[in-house]
Amino acid sequence: MFQALFNSLSGLFSFSRSLNTVSNNITNMNTPGFRGSDSYFANLSNGRGTHIDSEGLRTTPGEIRQTRNATDLAIEGDGFFILTNEEGDVFYSRAGQFVFKDDILVDAVSGHRVMGYDSSGRLTTIDRSDYRSLPALATTGVHIRGNILPVAAGAPAVTTNVNGISVFDAAGGTHVLTATFTSNSAVTPGSYLVTITNAAGVTVGTGEVRFDAAGSPIAGFSSVTANLSVAGGTQAVTFNLGTPGMRDGMTSNEGMQANLTGSVDDGHGILALMDMRFDEEGVLQFAYSQSEERSGPRIALAGFSNESEMLLAGGRLVSGGTAANRELGRPGEGRFGKIAGGHLEMSNVNLTQEFADMIIIQRGYQASSRVMSVSNEMLEQLYNSTRGG
Repeated sequence: MFQALFNSLSGLFSFSRSLNTVSNNITNMNTPGFRGSDSYFANLSNGRGTHIDSEGLRTTPGEIRQTRNATDLAIEGDGFFILTNEEGDVFYSRAGQFVFKDDILVDAVSGHRVMGYDSSGRLTTIDRSDYRSLPALATTGVHIRGNILPVAAGAPAVTTNVNGISVFDAAGGTHVLTATFTSNSAVTPGSYLVTITNAAGVTVGTGEVRFDAAGSPIAGFSSVTANLSVAGGTQAVTFNLGTPGMRDGMTSNEGMQANLTGSVDDGHGILALMDMRFDEEGVLQFAYSQSEERSGPRIALAGFSNESEMLLAGGRLVSGGTAANRELGRPGEGRFGKIAGGHLEMSNVNLTQEFADMIIIQRGYQASSRVMSVSNEMLEQLYNSTRGG
């Protein structure tokens, strides 16, 4: 009888603890990335009752929902985000609800820093400070395209201007250039003298373009170099007038409209950051004005040989992984899933299952309580019969 009393007591304790687990699952059903837990009952030796041997995390992923927040991330497959606190403790999470704080990507709830890979493959924090603006890039080339009408030998010289060609120096300064084409048929049939001037009218480059019978530039006369005065010296900008024998630049043909235009091949001023997003490989992509883009750090993921043995470490964080059973990697590579930017993984708690478990726990608790009552009644009866004798 006494053992039955102790057995029922162990059942009451175990079912109470199991109910705590179920209640924690239910209260976190709307916590992003939360992994529900299950209580595992085990028999004590020699018929001495039961106890909760352990608890295990459910490894099935939760539903992925769209948030349209660029720093909200969901893993479509295997893996955990890696987080560290100021003391260097490591945590893992399926909840990619992140924000930038002082240009460092952190978990929006705990404030822990999100780990990733830099351009050299080193595991570090994800820092966007070097990407807030794009440094200026000096222009190296300009293309002149279109048709210029041929001028017959002995005819008066004809001048054609291509105005407003804006190029950049390495400091982000703008230089507005004009390309002037003056017919030189009196000296060389089918040729034009080329003069490049700056906004002040100062000549910064001269040359000549010559055309063959088909109206295409000929070798040796298909480019002109302009030398700009910039801080610390000069900057060479090549004016490409077309590929010799081809019709990809300037042409000189009768019967076609004269329509020369100039376009800058490269270069820009200091560009401000316009937008950013994480792609499916976890790479942080930065978009700047003038359609310029750059790739930044990449999210790091961790995988474990037995996820169910991980421990809840507060809310949606888990811990317990060791170097022996942990594998590091990148999204979309090997075992690891891809990243869905602008999405969040929700809890994997199934309310129907929790209610069913709660009913089972309730019945078990009632049964253990009944055993305790019966044992108590039998002890009382024994005591009374002994006293009566």
